[in-house]
Amino acid sequence: MYVANKNSNSYVVSSVGYYISLFGSVLILLWVGIFKFTPTEAQAIKPLIENHPMTGWMYNVLHVQTVSNMIGMVEIIVAILLLLTLKFEQLKFYTGMGMCVIFLMTLSYVFTTPNMWSVIDGVPHTDFFILKDLMYLGFGIQLMISRKL
Repeated sequence: MYVANKNSNSYVVSSVGYYISLFGSVLILLWVGIFKFTPTEAQAIKPLIENHPMTGWMYNVLHVQTVSNMIGMVEIIVAILLLLTLKFEQLKFYTGMGMCVIFLMTLSYVFTTPNMWSVIDGVPHTDFFILKDLMYLGFGIQLMISRKL
């Protein structure tokens, strides 16, 4: 792995990229986390949650809105932890782990939710907003293994 000298242009570009990823992830996690507290989002994620082998049981025990609120809280907590990594380097590993759990789960919904895939003009098609989580998963992995930028 190439590590740039702190005085080099590549270090500056790398740092800018890191901070764009960090603040972009915070924005998305906060935004989506807050939206989970709405009845619209609680109903929208219900098919994803109820068809997944690891989360489907939740609706047998909890109300639809409660499940959505819990997921939203996790997303908001990870967003706050991500901001705190700016001051507390040791939180990067745990925050990265949290991001990996969130985004591995959301990516797995593409495979466990019925009718998520279709073929249009011979090309597989899905709800592409979930596929953005591949980038967030990558950033979470980077956080887990990173040292101070």
